[in-house]
Amino acid sequence: MKVFIAGGTGFIGQALIRKLLLAGHAVTALARNPDKLGDLSPQLRLISGSPLIPGPWQQELASHEVIINLTGASIFTRWTPAAKQMILHSRITSTRNIVEAIPAQTGSPVTLINASAAGFYGPCQDEKKYETDTSGADFLASVCQSWENEAQQAHTLGKARVIQLRTGVVLGKNGGALAAMLPAFRFGIGGKIGHGQQWFPWIHLDDLTSAIIFSMETMKMHGPVNLSAPTPVRNGEFSKRLGQTLHRPTFLTIPRFAIRFALGELSSVMLEGCRMMPGVLLENGFTFRFPEVQAAIENVVKNAKG
Repeated sequence: MKVFIAGGTGFIGQALIRKLLLAGHAVTALARNPDKLGDLSPQLRLISGSPLIPGPWQQELASHEVIINLTGASIFTRWTPAAKQMILHSRITSTRNIVEAIPAQTGSPVTLINASAAGFYGPCQDEKKYETDTSGADFLASVCQSWENEAQQAHTLGKARVIQLRTGVVLGKNGGALAAMLPAFRFGIGGKIGHGQQWFPWIHLDDLTSAIIFSMETMKMHGPVNLSAPTPVRNGEFSKRLGQTLHRPTFLTIPRFAIRFALGELSSVMLEGCRMMPGVLLENGFTFRFPEVQAAIENVVKNAKG
């Protein structure tokens, strides 16, 4: 298939591009800084531009069968009013520009795969959350809901089959959440956050990229797809298993008040979890390579630098 990808220079995007190329797909990447793609560049068709700004890239996009949008400003900053505006703007504007670039369909159907996040559900304590459940009411939930609604316009207008990727915490080598956690745990100063009972909806990077391609190739799939392993764990359990894998103690606790002081409103992401379940993937026969967290942690730690 001819695949157009925006947001491909990041941790997830580069891994996805590699897997798409290995599977024989023709990939075009939209990038403001192609140098970030490193050794991938010679194998790609590169288009210079930003999905936040309409331009010639939209004409290029129109000839592709699959469009994957992973664009969005990082949420890991203090949520000032300006930061909140950028978090929302980067997601809505990029998605809107992409939907506008998809031509009206007269032939083979087009697929739009658009990023979203587990934050759609908001804090949900012990309740299992599936794709049919409603959104939460906090800031991130409202962002995800608006983001998904923007992508859904491609379906409403009859332009594309739409898939929204509600992504959990991604575990992979040399990037993502685990890369940020490893230094502290290797020095024996890692531990649970707060009471540690909050749910941790994780997924291995290899399963995430495979699930995206599975969604792309399974034409009967549409709408939201929870990208998380079938066995979410609590934060305390995850911390304990990571420490055991590294042969380091995990007796320390990061107090809730310290997280709130350091991160402000963003602290809710760390302190409140979600027991998100991959209902749609399992219903459609997707097989996880890493369904259990212990094997996932061991794989990442074994292959990570440092």
